[in-house]
Amino acid sequence: MKRLAIVIASLLVVMGLGFFTETTYASPTNDLKNKQQKVKSEREEVKKNLSKANEKLADLLFDLKELNEEIAEVDEALKHNKQMVKETEQNITKSEKEISDLEDEIKKIEADIKLRNDILKQRLSSLHKSGGATQYFEVIFGAKSFVDFISRVTAVSQIANNDFDLIDKQEQDKLLVVEKHSEVEEKLNEQLELKEELDGIQILIVEQQKENKAKKKTLQKKEKELNTLKAELQNKDSSLAALEAQIRRDIANARTHRNTNSVASSGSGNSGNLVQLGSSTANVNVNASGRVQAIVNASKPYYGVPYRWAGRTPAGFDCSGYVSWAFGQVGISVPASTAGLSGTGQRVDRSQMQPGDLVFFNTYKTNGHVGIYLGNGKFLGSQNSTGLAVADMNSSYWKPRFTGHVRRIN
Repeated sequence: MKRLAIVIASLLVVMGLGFFTETTYASPTNDLKNKQQKVKSEREEVKKNLSKANEKLADLLFDLKELNEEIAEVDEALKHNKQMVKETEQNITKSEKEISDLEDEIKKIEADIKLRNDILKQRLSSLHKSGGATQYFEVIFGAKSFVDFISRVTAVSQIANNDFDLIDKQEQDKLLVVEKHSEVEEKLNEQLELKEELDGIQILIVEQQKENKAKKKTLQKKEKELNTLKAELQNKDSSLAALEAQIRRDIANARTHRNTNSVASSGSGNSGNLVQLGSSTANVNVNASGRVQAIVNASKPYYGVPYRWAGRTPAGFDCSGYVSWAFGQVGISVPASTAGLSGTGQRVDRSQMQPGDLVFFNTYKTNGHVGIYLGNGKFLGSQNSTGLAVADMNSSYWKPRFTGHVRRIN
């Protein structure tokens, strides 16, 4: 019994020491993981708000585009209406001149009418004084010969006809004056009514212009506010990304510290031939140079950093931006574009490529993607699907897109 008690006590001591050791060692890592999860959740919320801001901004820009089109249409309508007002004013001026000319003509016709009235009055007065139509008969029957008779009949007929023509002309002129006056007045009234209508339309268009300008001012204010909010969210996202990268780096350091002895043991005798790719990937035996190992070591804390177009910092990389940054960590300056990198250094055959060489892939364009070759068919790069990560050149996606373009940076 005594021996059994000693064994149990020993086991309890060992178990207690083991539990204590695990707890004291794992606690910092757990704290970092909790902090990492908290930052990740906060960043997801920021991205969600950023997405909403982008949606609102897209809707607002669409509304602004439609409003600009409406403003252009209103401006064109105002321009057209002004032209019509101008033409109508010219027509009114023309009609007023026609009326003025017609009034002069009317005065002349009225003078002619008055003159004819005077002639007719004299004729009627003379006819009355001479006994009416008897005078005409006396003239006719006072002829001394047949020829004289015919001449007198013709003369009397002519006089009578002239009187009838005079009366007919008188009536025609009266009708003409009334007709012309009515026609011109009607035309002038139509033009004045049109002018009044156009003036009313002009007022409405100007009011609509003012409303559209006020709307545009409001939309532009909202656009400015959304862009400010978007910039704030992007800055916050960048800060959280940097914090997230720092936490990953701290976790990696904690794991490295914890596994120092086991890593040293597994790497004994050939540590110079291993490129350490981090806890998320396996080690690759590539006989890597010190430069490649230094690049991998500098990059390791930022594995998983999201892909960002034109990104050149650990807050977010695109493919060429990462390569430029990575070589900058070992004191080598290279371009930050695939076009620039595709002509940098020395071109080598794919059969001769070594760790540290740049490998290019035909994606959205020729040599549209670039990464750093690590050996064993692996390359390190920033992919839009994974962020900064190690990828397999022999995968179904990358293999058909690698055509053998390899550059070596000396």
